[in-house]
Amino acid sequence: MWLAIIGGFLIGYLFGAIPVGYLVGKAYGVDVRKVGSGRIGGTNVWRAAGVTAAALTVVGDAAKAILGVLLANVLFPGDWAMAMAGAGVVFGHNWPLWLGFKGGAGGVVGGLTLMVINPLAAEVVIPLAIANLYFTRYASIGTLNVGLGSIAVLVAMWLLAPEKTPFAHVVYAFLLAIAIIWALRPNLKRLQRGEERRITLW
Repeated sequence: MWLAIIGGFLIGYLFGAIPVGYLVGKAYGVDVRKVGSGRIGGTNVWRAAGVTAAALTVVGDAAKAILGVLLANVLFPGDWAMAMAGAGVVFGHNWPLWLGFKGGAGGVVGGLTLMVINPLAAEVVIPLAIANLYFTRYASIGTLNVGLGSIAVLVAMWLLAPEKTPFAHVVYAFLLAIAIIWALRPNLKRLQRGEERRITLW
């Protein structure tokens, strides 16, 4: 089990640490770390380089999230490897070694790893996160909903049907929420002050 936990997390981290948003920004002639929030996620790439660049970033981030979890399951089959790979992807995305541990906030990669690890939970969490994003127009609120929603849903599933919900999924949910909340600390402070920027597409 420990080999699966450590190996899964490391595989997930290496995939998550691929700085897709930074690379896309560079292709568009922009260093996204010097624009807006300085993050490499889709929202900041959108502000720095436009909608097409943001879409490419989201697709790339989705791919690394899914492939990281699936590869971990191939090398270390089982729930612990997948769960820890999912957490590793988010930690790698938020704190990539190659960019001085300054990355994104983990919303997209968190949602996609959840979709692979526990599709039933994702069916509840992701639509709620998207709805919150749509109605509030705060990317940080949508991202926060991924983390907190994952804990609420997976803990509930584990308590109600522990034979169908591995404890590894609960551990994953807590690690996911910790990574997201920690990364969002500046956003939460701006929300309290009423200074958080909204997404203005609609």
